[in-house]
Amino acid sequence: MIRVLLAEDMNMVRGALVALLNLEHDIEVVCEVDNGDDIVSQALAHKPQVAIIDIDLPGVDGLTAAVQLHERMPGCRILILTSMGRPGTLLRAISAQVNGYLLKDAPPSELASAVRRVVAGQRVVDPQLAVAAWGGQESPLTDRETEVLRLAAKGAEPSEIAAQLHLSTGTVRNYLTNIITKLNARNRVDAVLIAQESGWLL
Repeated sequence: MIRVLLAEDMNMVRGALVALLNLEHDIEVVCEVDNGDDIVSQALAHKPQVAIIDIDLPGVDGLTAAVQLHERMPGCRILILTSMGRPGTLLRAISAQVNGYLLKDAPPSELASAVRRVVAGQRVVDPQLAVAAWGGQESPLTDRETEVLRLAAKGAEPSEIAAQLHLSTGTVRNYLTNIITKLNARNRVDAVLIAQESGWLL
């Protein structure tokens, strides 16, 4: 019997997924959580072979929890199940060393199949998303511009970015202007979103 932990914050979706997986003759959901903060502690308590984790969770997000779980329980396979079908998010998941990445709009039968495949040591990635990520463009930003934008993505103001990078505030503003122009963005927030979705802020 394959022991599964399920992390999903929407009660109805979680209930449906638990029911769906428990119908399988060789899969048992041994633990379900509704936030990212409980994933590692519950996994340590219930010893699942596979953790199915949504990315967008209250508390610690699913990818951060996946990294923590991989560190504490390297033998537990991690399958991301999400509605976030962006190449950049897939690349972040791969860098978090997950074993599978499935979209919530996939046919229900694919979930049980994905669980079995990751337990068998295979990687499972939504094929259309894999193609999109594979064909992703290279970042037009320099290393310094990426560094500036990464700090801006965390909410830092130009003066704070300047202090961290030992630059003048004016230089940081110039970098931000160049970034917005290069990415054809409307503003700084839009530039951050474009870069994140393209996987350039990993």
